[in-house]
Amino acid sequence: MSKVRVRFPPSPTGSPHVGLVRTFLFNWAFARHHGGTLVLRIEDTDTARNTQESYDGLFDLFHWLGLDWDEGPDVGGPHAPYRQSERGEIYRDALARLAEGGHSYRCYCTTDEVAARRQASGSKDMGYDRFCRELTDTQVEAFVEEGRAPVVRFRMPDGEIAFDDLVRGRVSFHSDHVSDYALARANGDPLYTLTNPVDDALMDITHVLRGEDLLSSTPRQVALYAALADVGIGTGAPLFGHLPYVMGQGNKKLSKRDPEAHALAYRDQGFLPEGLLNYMALLGWAIAADRDVFTLDEMVAAFDIKDVNPNPARFDIKKADAINSSHMRMLSTDEITHRALPFLKQAGVVSDPVSDADAQLLELAMPLVGERINKLTEAVDMLGFLFVDEASFTRTDELDEAGREVVQASYDVLAALPQWSTTAIEEALRTKLVEERGLKPRLAFGPVRIAITGSKVSPPLFESMELLGRERSIARLHDALFE
Repeated sequence: MSKVRVRFPPSPTGSPHVGLVRTFLFNWAFARHHGGTLVLRIEDTDTARNTQESYDGLFDLFHWLGLDWDEGPDVGGPHAPYRQSERGEIYRDALARLAEGGHSYRCYCTTDEVAARRQASGSKDMGYDRFCRELTDTQVEAFVEEGRAPVVRFRMPDGEIAFDDLVRGRVSFHSDHVSDYALARANGDPLYTLTNPVDDALMDITHVLRGEDLLSSTPRQVALYAALADVGIGTGAPLFGHLPYVMGQGNKKLSKRDPEAHALAYRDQGFLPEGLLNYMALLGWAIAADRDVFTLDEMVAAFDIKDVNPNPARFDIKKADAINSSHMRMLSTDEITHRALPFLKQAGVVSDPVSDADAQLLELAMPLVGERINKLTEAVDMLGFLFVDEASFTRTDELDEAGREVVQASYDVLAALPQWSTTAIEEALRTKLVEERGLKPRLAFGPVRIAITGSKVSPPLFESMELLGRERSIARLHDALFE
């Protein structure tokens, strides 16, 4: 295989979609597997929809994911600029060359005129009818006198257009079903249909891996690549691989309206980037039939675009959670602490900057929950009871009358406990509640857990009470009796 050059061209519009992450990941893995080059190119010619917030959000997402690129607007490269909004002169030159080479023409038709002709002819073809392909000079002069501003259309060649898709195999279309599409608006602004092929040609892109939703536009682009090569821009079409749809609920394509579609939300929910990327890789590809969990390095070593399944991939949030949990188990306690710290600070669980007292308590407490949390945000609920001041401490779960009796017995035995340690606390409570009162452990320690931590779910109870300390633990048992 010749030197691989792939590109990823996101648009800075709206919130980044998880499908965009999957496409980026597959391009990245393909480039890294082949020792090639990944080009990040920003598709921002749609000034009406682009926002700086969306632009910043893209880079925020990519840096969080840890996926890098070799050329782009922030790192430069031999084919700069890498923002399409800064490449206007390049597109104007391409338009001029295409016109001179006879590959384009000016179209003066209005949308209403095209629709009226279609209705009159009874045609069901929704494409442009090529009315302006061979206008006479007299017709052009008449349109100009009317003040009509023409769009530029590509002159589709006659015959079959075929290409070998890296995912789907041989794909062919007949040009009768591909209309003469617009390359530039009436005001001269270039359209996506022009800019991407021109940039691919000038940046020596060898492979284009993109979503299946763009498959229908590929024949017209294949024809344009050939026309560009004819006028001295590039050497022809790259190889294409169209990735399967990402489906949501009800056999529908996952749309931006679906809550699970927003990629940055997973960071806010406490997903690990490696956990999310592992799951994204499974949306159309597998490292092995009996294995779902793997690292990015393992993916790079194994990735082959021919192994991508062309069938739609269903997004399953439960499986995404499970994959993320597996990656949480791979982290050391220190690493979990480091990654959870921003969430703990944001929630006000620990001070910012972290005080010596908070750091010391966190170092002791994190080993209690490191094997229990499945997302980084869960550290907030798991550990909050240890750090909150007593005036702000609340219980999300309530005690019933039987529970209060258990708490009263626990208070009585622990208030007289001479030594405050995990072992001593556990021995005293087991003796009092399990052996003397005959309670099952769940019924014995559940009410104590609620009184101490505020919740039925918490870190190990006896260790937590040792960290909380005698005074605060006894006080919480006492307060729980009178709520």
